[in-house]
Amino acid sequence: MRKLRVLVLMDSEFVPPASLEGYRPEEILNWKTEYDVVTTLREMGHHVHPLGVSDDLGEIRRAIVEDKPHVTFNLLEEFHGVALFDQHVASYLELMQQPYTGCNPRGLTLGHDKVLCKQILSYHRIATPRFAVFNRGKVIRPQRRLKYPLLVKSVIEESSLGITRDSIVYNDEQLIDRVLRVHEDLDTDALVEEFVEGREFYVGVIGNHRLQTFPVWELLFGNLPEHIPNIATARVKWDLDYQKELGVTTRAVTDLPAATMARIARLCKRIYRVLYLSGYARIDLRVTTSGQVYVLEANPNPDLSYGEDFAESASTMGISYEKLMTRIMNLGMRYQPLWRG
Repeated sequence: MRKLRVLVLMDSEFVPPASLEGYRPEEILNWKTEYDVVTTLREMGHHVHPLGVSDDLGEIRRAIVEDKPHVTFNLLEEFHGVALFDQHVASYLELMQQPYTGCNPRGLTLGHDKVLCKQILSYHRIATPRFAVFNRGKVIRPQRRLKYPLLVKSVIEESSLGITRDSIVYNDEQLIDRVLRVHEDLDTDALVEEFVEGREFYVGVIGNHRLQTFPVWELLFGNLPEHIPNIATARVKWDLDYQKELGVTTRAVTDLPAATMARIARLCKRIYRVLYLSGYARIDLRVTTSGQVYVLEANPNPDLSYGEDFAESASTMGISYEKLMTRIMNLGMRYQPLWRG
């Protein structure tokens, strides 16, 4: 691949240092994706400009005008502190006629709004846990059509923010308490869905029109006490000591029939298309002991850290981290927004 000028957008708090030396693992975790992407692109010979962004689109405009990047590598997960606002950054890049990596604005909107996503999946008869929305400022009335246990989470927050063991509720009292906690602590509406007992799978999908799925990946707990549900809480995702305590690992699924794996791959491609995703994404699933597959959510622009689920699943197909970065950039430069006709 020719050497490119690459503008890498990231949250201003996650601009990585030049070296990992002197940093503790828990510190590195905050900006590991940004470090891995920037370092790898530089090692590949590209001219890389990391740009920390908080709430000023003008900074992006100045960098595009001055650097004239071939492509912008978009690692932003929020803008102005709001997770849903990352779609507006992608829209702004399109207004600037700037090629960028990752998902388009419409796909970001549909993927990040968990309620809208589930409504679309339900319309297309794609199985997703039954759900209800509890809006802030309204009386909380338990939904009799939903069966306990239930999972309570934010309608928009990513990365399991706000999800704990107590997010699984078993009665009306616990439900009301947890919904109020989401309203007050996260300042968002609450999504309540039936908790599906089963295995938790992640499937990476990459492409714009011609899609490829990566091997099915599974979240595993080696030391999970019986009374604790196997869900990806914030601590499970981000607390390294807690991960060691519970024996948390992820790895490729190898014990399912080939027909089931093929069915999951087809399902994930279909989800990718009905949500108008592009670039790359991860689809989260729960599979029951009877083989019923439920879609939990779709994650456009998932974590790209070296050694994490998306990159690891790609590597099992012979796609090295460097090749993955190249492929993501090529997809961004080939994506056809309206301004390209």
